[in-house]
Amino acid sequence: MRRAALLAPAVLLAALMPGCGLTSGSPMVDDVRPGSIGKGEPLKGAQLTVTSKSFTESLILGAIMGIAFEAAGADVLDRTGIQGSIGGREAVLKGDADAMYEYTGTAWITYLGNSEPIDDPQRQWEAVRKADVKNGLTWLPPSRLNNTYALAMNQDNFKKYGTKTLSDVAALAKSDPKAVTLCVESEFANRADGLRGMQELYGMNVPASRITQMDTGIIYTQAEKGSCTYGEVFTTDGRIKSMHLEVMADDKKFFPNYNAAPEINSKTYRKWPAIADVLAPVTKKLDNAVARELNARVDVDGEDPHAVALDWMTDEGFVKEG
Repeated sequence: MRRAALLAPAVLLAALMPGCGLTSGSPMVDDVRPGSIGKGEPLKGAQLTVTSKSFTESLILGAIMGIAFEAAGADVLDRTGIQGSIGGREAVLKGDADAMYEYTGTAWITYLGNSEPIDDPQRQWEAVRKADVKNGLTWLPPSRLNNTYALAMNQDNFKKYGTKTLSDVAALAKSDPKAVTLCVESEFANRADGLRGMQELYGMNVPASRITQMDTGIIYTQAEKGSCTYGEVFTTDGRIKSMHLEVMADDKKFFPNYNAAPEINSKTYRKWPAIADVLAPVTKKLDNAVARELNARVDVDGEDPHAVALDWMTDEGFVKEG
């Protein structure tokens, strides 16, 4: 379940981190050279290890980061795919890895122990950056890619009811109660920053009899079929694009911001400050539309995450092959 991967600290598999030290990994051997990034190979001589979590989007982002480093002249060790949420961060903290794309909301709430998210994404990132300095982590500027909760509906229901925001859904639930049914995960149903809090803030009174709890994958198919009017989704999931789902805007900014941003071991960053210039244009290009497209190529079309990342980096002109 993706949200569990983003929010819940997990015990990392002993095979991967005995004594909190990574033992797995393999060199990245992409035949790439500088495109619009990495000119002059400012990372030549660097030996950098990239890591990620194990869900699709994180694997793609880890590959994107590694490919950018390769093009800038670094030798890159690939240690992406760590199970759970906390393992990747611990690897960067301890220097077993040098960098990863992490999510601001995850850091603020799960790792740094805050209970209240910050509703402005830039301020959220700034708060995380400031708090993590003392932990030996440097956060580079965030992307617009925001992998958070949302409600979505199929095109037939969108044309029928015309809702565009969560406020519209709340209004529909009041004017036509039978029109609104929800399909949600059990975790979302019971979280203060999930269904309960959303209904309270928006005044969305949907009775329990019209709310069905189910596994994540089933939610998407049921929303696509229209078996439930609205399904709980993650805003960057590739199935949104492939199933032509319409996402309701969180107009009161209830859900936390989970913007992806480079998280770098501070010792590594001090030694190789050019990392910031190498990653900045790539991070700036990442948004929800890009993430949905890339995620769909893996989750829907069955492509390899690293190959998808390399295609995108080449198509965008960030790197050149050969």
